[in-house]
This record gives sequence, structure tokens and C-alpha cells, in this order.
Amino acid sequence: MMDFDFVSPTQIVFGKDAEKKAGALIESYGFSKIMLVHSGGSAVRSGLIDRVKEDLKQHNIAYVEVSGVRPNPEKDVVVKGLKLAHEEEIEMLLAVGGGSVIDTAKSIAVNFFYDGDPMDIHRKLAQPVAALPVGVILTIAAAGSELSNSAVLTDPAITVKSGLRSDLVRPIFALENPELTFGVPPYQTAAGIVDMMMHSMERYFNPSCPFQFSDDLALAICKSVYKAGVRAMEDPCDYDARGALMVLSGYAHNGITGLGKNNTFTVHALEHILSAYNHDVTHGAGIAVCYLGWAKTYYKDPQLQKKLADFARFLFDLNIEDDEKAAIIGIDRMESFYKTIGMPVTLRELGFIESDLALLADLATGKGTRVVGACPQPLDREAVLRVYKECF
Repeated sequence: MMDFDFVSPTQIVFGKDAEKKAGALIESYGFSKIMLVHSGGSAVRSGLIDRVKEDLKQHNIAYVEVSGVRPNPEKDVVVKGLKLAHEEEIEMLLAVGGGSVIDTAKSIAVNFFYDGDPMDIHRKLAQPVAALPVGVILTIAAAGSELSNSAVLTDPAITVKSGLRSDLVRPIFALENPELTFGVPPYQTAAGIVDMMMHSMERYFNPSCPFQFSDDLALAICKSVYKAGVRAMEDPCDYDARGALMVLSGYAHNGITGLGKNNTFTVHALEHILSAYNHDVTHGAGIAVCYLGWAKTYYKDPQLQKKLADFARFLFDLNIEDDEKAAIIGIDRMESFYKTIGMPVTLRELGFIESDLALLADLATGKGTRVVGACPQPLDREAVLRVYKECF
């Protein structure tokens, strides 16, 4: 068990009409001028953004607005937001949306105190020194960015998607009304379910520095997401199922399932290459494909096999003593689950062709100059290519 320093300061306000408390909450923190960040899509069409603006006005909170955030958030919106943030001297950011919107707000917040390229901090070329506060009105349960210390950003010009990790960007509050997620399309709901589970699965599968408390939490969260996800896919307006997913989204990725462990996100790293290369790839869909390819490639590794077997026994109630058999059945069950909820299970389904695989491996490893992840061991270019071939 490793030493750790864990902080999770986010205030969660959960329930019907939670979003109506934004103005009063921001006022209680003493902020009077904020930046409103959103996609400009469903949050606008549903009237949510107008309701938020009216609430801010009632509490005498001035705001400026940045919209146009896209899935797999891109650098250009951050650059636009930074220019406006400095011109208007904003005091905090309010992200209304899901992971892409929250990550965009986080990147603006931390780059507000940095004069270089916004990608520098994401690419570990510069260290964050401060960040503006970020608040969240959550509209989709998926990325867990509402509680996490991380954010991803894509620069299409260099085909790079990278994540930053710093407690400076943990939101100060998250307002969670399950009713705001009733209209999330089935494909996006399913992608969110996959992403949530994988946030805890990645931490659980890492065999280094085992800590039973963290592993037990990870397993419990995965099973709860699995059960609530099935219900939400069957009935998109199931308040309790949607609510469970909202809460689980944050706790799957706030770091609590990785306490005392050396956490490396191999599957996420493999997926980031897919969605950086093809922006139409939904992150959770890419995660489903990469997990299956990674698990099928490495299930015979002794340490990983045991974790895969125990995971399968817990999630699917398997009564199988043989670890290899349990691991294989568990992978097959996950593949069936992904298919059932409408997720792809091969790179072909995501639009990739066989000639793309070598290029993907080059992008993941800098043409063989670096390794990916650390579970079950660091993956060099040839290992990454083997996984992508299994994914294909």
C-alpha cells in the first residue's frame, strides 16, 4: 500500500431543481462575475441555459459566455475563453454540461494563470500554479469530471489528446438533478456507462500496491453502475437509476477507488489516440473497444488474470474457481453487455481500417520513443500494435 494525499472538496447538491440553486450558491462564495461555459446544444434547446442566466441575474451575478464546446474538447474554445476571461476579469467559471464542457472550463481555469500554450499543462510541459474556481451544473453522467482532479484537451493540429491532473481543478460544487439527464440519447447514455465503469476498473485492475479497501469500493461502484445502467437504458426517465448514475459518475473518478495504489490508465491512453485521430469517436465507445482488445491480449498475465477473474465473479455472480476460465467468461460477458447497450466492440465499427493500426501505434508511442501505461506492464510500440490488432 502506497502513501497518498487525497482531497475531494466538491460540494454535491443533489435532487430535483438542484440547478436552481446555482445563483445563491455562487453568491454565498462571494463571486459577482463569472464565465458561463456550455456546448450551445441541448442545454440551450431545453431552456436550461436561459433559466441559469435568469437565476444569475436574480442574484446580481454578472456573466460572460463561452459556448461551442464539442465532444473531445478542443484547444480553440479554451483559447477563446481565456481571452474573454482576462478581458472581463472573471472570478470563477460555471460549466453547464458534461465532461467536455467541464474539462474545457477546467482548462480555462488553470491556464488563466499561465501565459503559454494551453496544451503545455496538459502535455506535462508546464506545471499548474493556480486555477480559478469551477462550479458545475451536470447534464450527463459519464466522465466524472464534476468531482475529479483531471481534464482532457485535444489539439487537432498535432493530433494530440492529453490530460492534466491537479487538485487545483477539482470543482467547488456540482449541482445534480437527474431530470436533466432524461433526454440524453441512448448512445451517449451507454457511452457514459462504459466510461464510468472503466474509471474504477482501470484502478482496480492495476495489480501493484494492492489495497483491499480501494478494490472493494471499485467493485461496488462498477456493479452499481452496471445495474443502474441497465435500468436507465430500459427506461430513460427512471429517476432513481439516472440519479444513481449521476452520483456514481463522480465517485468512479474522484480518486477514492485508487487510494494507496499506483494508478495508470492504460485503456484510457489507448482510447485517447482513437478520438484524437478521429473526432467522431465517442470516448466511451472507444473505451469499450480498447478494453476488450487490451483484456483479450493480456488476460493470461498471472496477476492481471486473477483480477479479471475476481472482477467477473463479482460483477456477473460467477461461481467458477478456475481463474483463466472466469477471466475469459468475464471478458465475453462484458462484450455481450456492450453489444446489448449499443456500444461498438471493434475498431471496424468505429470506422477504422487495417492500415490505420500502425499509425495509431505510432501516435500512442511517439513512433516508439515512449511507452503506454503500466498494466500489466508498460506497453511499447509493438505491444500497443498487438492490442489495436486485437481491437480490430
